Amino acid sequence: MSRQPLLGRDAYRHWQTLPTQWADNDVYGHVNNTVHYRWFDTLVNSWLIAQGLLDIEHGDPIGLVVETGCRYAASLTYPGSVDLGLRLDRLGSSSVTYRIGVFAADSAEPAAEGHFSHVYVGRESRRPVPLPQAWRDRLELLA
Repeated sequence: MSRQPLLGRDAYRHWQTLPTQWADNDVYGHVNNTVHYRWFDTLVNSWLIAQGLLDIEHGDPIGLVVETGCRYAASLTYPGSVDLGLRLDRLGSSSVTYRIGVFAADSAEPAAEGHFSHVYVGRESRRPVPLPQAWRDRLELLA
């Protein structure tokens, strides 16, 4: 099976380092695939909070996750840490798709690469709404 190469560190615009945890390792001795999705949520939402775009209790619109995926290239383990890179892949009228690079702290090569899509909806209506221009301006910082 041939596939596109994973993106390198220079493709990403925002970085966050997280430690692996004791419970991350599975019976095969490496970080379980489900942990990567937890990292994706943490990275995207912490960036949105830092930018003033995510108010968990009162924000409107709200982002609902409609798609995630991950390609794996190398094992990660506890103890250790991971560098998570974030970039904007697509900015639609009411949706955003992020690309996330997962790197062992001392590696130039990605261990995994994921994508994460939000559709923004009204808090009450749960129907798609256009992203405000101020949000678009902030999100474009990741392009």
